[in-house]
Amino acid sequence: MQTEPQDRLVRADAFSSDERAAVYRAIETRRDVRDQFLPAPLPDALIGRLLAAAHSAPSVGFMQPWNFIVVRDEDRRARVFEAFQRANEEAALMFEGEVRDKYRSLKLEGIRKAPVSICVTCDPTRAGKVVLGRTHNPRMDAFSTVCAVQNLWLAARAEGVGVGWVSIFHERDIKDVLDIPDHVDIIAWLCLGYVDTLHAEPELAVKGWRQRLPLKDLVFSDCWGARPVD
Repeated sequence: MQTEPQDRLVRADAFSSDERAAVYRAIETRRDVRDQFLPAPLPDALIGRLLAAAHSAPSVGFMQPWNFIVVRDEDRRARVFEAFQRANEEAALMFEGEVRDKYRSLKLEGIRKAPVSICVTCDPTRAGKVVLGRTHNPRMDAFSTVCAVQNLWLAARAEGVGVGWVSIFHERDIKDVLDIPDHVDIIAWLCLGYVDTLHAEPELAVKGWRQRLPLKDLVFSDCWGARPVD
């Protein structure tokens, strides 16, 4: 059996207790920032570290389908905000009564307030028509790109940088603003900037939109609906 050269391997031992605590802290205190961004610019070196973290994400078939468009241009960001506003009003009309009022009360100003945005895209053609691991699930390229988003988000938390994920827009509008090819999918528009504070709990929970579901209600044993034995 062929074995890997030792210089191509790294040890798989557990992290130290302090290292583990830092990883779990980043996971548990990561928040979706909508309005609290400070105007101070993010250094290029910091943005480079966040992009490197995103690029280190796992991808099915090692297809690496992502691209990252770093958007600082005020005119393009203003046009994206206009597209968001149009879609956001459409979204508000999908709710009724008090829920619509609560939706409209949420502050979603990240596109204008954050000093930089990153549009994360997915190119489903990057690895060819037949991709290892995507043969029976064509969505694995998009799922892989979402892993890159999560990597960036956790790295940003460790750097003291807030991130907001904007998803309320018509994709065609954003493609037109950023000259994105038709075959490339937009996975996320991320707003990034320094923040002074973060909510102790997710903002939508704090503001009464939804609460975190109990983990015990979401875990089954061996098959759907079977609860683990205490």
